[in-house]
Amino acid sequence: MIGRMSESTPTPAPPPPPEGAASGVPERARPALPRPAPVTARTVGWEIACVLALSLGASAVYAVISFTGALTAPGSLADQSASLVAPRAEAERPWLDLSRQTASLVFAFAPVALVLFLLHRTRESAATIGFDLRRPGPDLLGGAALAAAIGLGGLVVYLVSWRLGLTVTVAPSALEPHWWQYPVLVLQAVKNGVLEEVIVVGYLLLRLDQLGWSPVRAILFSSVLRATYHLYQGVGMFFGNLVMGLVFCWAYKRWGRVMPLVAAHSLIDIVAFAGSVALIGKVDWLPGG
Repeated sequence: MIGRMSESTPTPAPPPPPEGAASGVPERARPALPRPAPVTARTVGWEIACVLALSLGASAVYAVISFTGALTAPGSLADQSASLVAPRAEAERPWLDLSRQTASLVFAFAPVALVLFLLHRTRESAATIGFDLRRPGPDLLGGAALAAAIGLGGLVVYLVSWRLGLTVTVAPSALEPHWWQYPVLVLQAVKNGVLEEVIVVGYLLLRLDQLGWSPVRAILFSSVLRATYHLYQGVGMFFGNLVMGLVFCWAYKRWGRVMPLVAAHSLIDIVAFAGSVALIGKVDWLPGG
């Protein structure tokens, strides 16, 4: 009986040897993923410092250096100029210029991606600061209203401060008139809106609130930072952007969403960039002609 069962029942094949067993090398255990360290006030402070050092905090330092250079240069501030979007190659090499402009735009969003990753690491998300498309209509309408108020006021501040010699001549675009000029300017405007509002308003106010800062102190810090990285444009635009920062922070606290600010900032810069190409040199009241 046992012999017949042994003949009719197949013997199971032995399991394959582990990798490396044939050569006598023991199998190496796969290392476990590291566990995240506990979040403390100190780590959040270092996180903020690193994010700003990689983005608009560095821009603020360079703006202060640039402004110091402008103050110590011969002539008034109005006799000097600052270009916001400059060519990145010779005029006879438009495709090289376009390639560099595109690469610059793509990598400019890296700090925003870092911020969203850091929010995810602390079990938050872009939705925590209202950087999403859940309310496109109200966000766009609110942004348009902000853009109209801030944009008109900013233009008045620029013209008056330039007449007083407190602001450099700002050339929003120095690009050559290639077919891709306007698409690049629009993308530059959107980049400015996303980068500045996500980091300096949404992310920064959230983290400072988590550190226990009062709303007034956090708003002042955010607004002064915004004004500082625009200081290269002159004293007038420093105070103009300070007011813009205060208004935008108030709007963020009221709405709890950063998307209206992104829309407003993008619209302001689109009008400024496109308007400069269309009007500078053709109207008498606009500097730079």
